[in-house]
Amino acid sequence: MTAAPSSGVSSWLDEFPARLDALDAAHLRRIRRTVVPAGGAHLVVDGVPMLGFCSNDYLGLAGHPALVAAACEGARSLGVGAGGSPMVSGHSAANAALEGDLARFVGLPRALYFYAGYAANIGIVPALVGDGDALFSDALNHACLIDGARLSRARIHRYPHADLGALDAALAASPARRKLVVTDAVFSMDGDVADIRALLALCERHDALLLLDDAHGFGVLGPQGRGALAEAGLTGARASRRVLYMATLGKAAGVSGAFVAGDDALVEWLLQKTRSYLFATAAPPLLARALQASLALIEAEEERRTHLARLVQRLRSGLAPLLHGTGWQLGASRTPVQAVVIGANDEALAAMEGLRRRGLWVPAIRPPTVPEGTARLRIALSAAHTEADVDRLLQALAALAPAPSATPHPAPAPHRVPPPIESPA
Repeated sequence: MTAAPSSGVSSWLDEFPARLDALDAAHLRRIRRTVVPAGGAHLVVDGVPMLGFCSNDYLGLAGHPALVAAACEGARSLGVGAGGSPMVSGHSAANAALEGDLARFVGLPRALYFYAGYAANIGIVPALVGDGDALFSDALNHACLIDGARLSRARIHRYPHADLGALDAALAASPARRKLVVTDAVFSMDGDVADIRALLALCERHDALLLLDDAHGFGVLGPQGRGALAEAGLTGARASRRVLYMATLGKAAGVSGAFVAGDDALVEWLLQKTRSYLFATAAPPLLARALQASLALIEAEEERRTHLARLVQRLRSGLAPLLHGTGWQLGASRTPVQAVVIGANDEALAAMEGLRRRGLWVPAIRPPTVPEGTARLRIALSAAHTEADVDRLLQALAALAPAPSATPHPAPAPHRVPPPIESPA
């Protein structure tokens, strides 16, 4: 048994209260809320009824009766747990069928189903590149892509957000034989969409592979919700072996998990080498049944995307004049992710609190999730919202926004990021 430090001897463990105090001083401490669904976009948050603009359930499918029924049937017939790794005993017939459905849905040769999106990306990237290879990452990529890059031990080239000229130059200057470009398709905190065709053209020019994370586009973008890659016209007969397409299943699909799809040889390699797939218990088969029901609804119910697009336009049309001259900025997004960039952490938290007092839950997003000086309200729209819900949010924001000033406010830069860096992971 290890002896405790003697009285009067300090331990590094004593630092944590001060570290927490420092988070409080910088307005960076996060608080979990206890949430109970209350139908549609309504929630009960810490016991208080709220209208939520905080969920990634973009199509309003998370509580759909068809998904609930499929999950219940799956639990009755298949049990609750998978019981093992997919490479041992956990690759159920339900999960295998889902992989086939996912590949067909996104128009790519083969898919691999993971229990979580974060686990997929932190495993996929190191399976593709390693020491001596080169990885090129958009400066605003999601944390799971960043962590996957670090785990890979490849040389990381971080290019300014969406700057394809900088990416082109970095690819051209790299002597590495194996090059991997990783990017969000829809950026989670700004809602803008990557130029996928241009990215693929660069990868073809420089013999690189493109890993596309479409967590926030799958189910929303493209024909029948087939995603950003399908919207770019790069699936089916026009699919490229240079693209690996990854998407999560806990957002627009309304359930949980993730998948990666692409060329058969690439997906087979990932099956053999992705540690977060090989050494983790497989996703429960009941979820695969629910996801099959979700795919059918995503494909068939175009009215959900039509309604969602109307809500996005209604919100943006209402916000543009409301924010003019206030110093708050509306990000450039055509997706359900709508960012109102405020700037200072404390001001973003104050706006969130003002909305909460009015029965609206809109999260304040602060560093390190977004760059310093770009704290924001991240408004997430869902097909479960009504036009009246959007109008209620607009009225609340009108009451909270600073008064317009004749003197232009210094505008916070939504994409203010450091210059590209080259460093080992």
